[in-house]
Amino acid sequence: MTAVGNTFYFSWEVSLIKWLQVTLGKGGISLISFFSIFGEEKIMILVIGLIYWCLDKKLGKTMGLTVLCTVTVNTMIKCLVMRRRPYFDHEDIRIFRIVKPDADIYSIQAQGYSFPSIHSANAASLYGSLAAGIRKRWVIVPAVVLTLLTGISRVVVGAHYPTDVLAGWGIGILAVFLIPFMEKKIKNRAVLYGILLACVLPGLIFCRSEDYFTSLGLLAGFMAGTIFEEKYVNFENTKKPVFMVVRVAGGLLIYLLLSTLLKLPFSGEFLEGGSYASLLVRCIRYSIISFTAFGLYPALFRFL
Repeated sequence: MTAVGNTFYFSWEVSLIKWLQVTLGKGGISLISFFSIFGEEKIMILVIGLIYWCLDKKLGKTMGLTVLCTVTVNTMIKCLVMRRRPYFDHEDIRIFRIVKPDADIYSIQAQGYSFPSIHSANAASLYGSLAAGIRKRWVIVPAVVLTLLTGISRVVVGAHYPTDVLAGWGIGILAVFLIPFMEKKIKNRAVLYGILLACVLPGLIFCRSEDYFTSLGLLAGFMAGTIFEEKYVNFENTKKPVFMVVRVAGGLLIYLLLSTLLKLPFSGEFLEGGSYASLLVRCIRYSIISFTAFGLYPALFRFL
């Protein structure tokens, strides 16, 4: 799919991106670009997994729900607004960090739309919910810094307009307050999950981006997995360093293995083809990964 969509921006946004890229130079951009990683999928799994598997299962559930609802809603908004990325329309804005380096840089399906910034929303919801749950200065300060640097990096690398980042931060921060509020008001977790799913499932009608089907699969699998864990597993947290390392490493290994194994029954052409069937398969794959990681995998803890 080519870079179709809507072009709109404030003139100051374009000027700011150009100024940042010229002023920082390649060295500065490479340094700032690094912080984009703190809003990406693997870091999300690592942080949520560390809290859920090891330190505080209840907080881990809140964080997982907050982050995954945030990213799913963001992808829905992206597909409705359809704002083209800055480098699509401004030749003097360079892109230094591609979402999918092996794909066409102008492919909407692979690179996604611009508004709002998912990296910024992920950072705000992930580190914001962590800070809200622990409420210690040594957590709050790094959480704020990482959230700011992640958003700024998306502007510097040419992937987003500043208003994309501001919107992403806003949605992420809103989720940090909204999800815990809903958890307090709706005690039945199955009912809560049903309400939240009802809010994001309409995206199946109009979304055709890989991001939406990935996040929806992760969210559905997380919900099913945590309910399964509560009913059949009920593991206990640990703060022993050796067990923490083993649990997190095992969880990441399962994530990486399943990410590879679940692709094997399908051809690369089908998976990357962008058909609705391939997107549904993507959603199912990620739901299995998430359910296994947060529901089935903790059953092994009693044997470690």
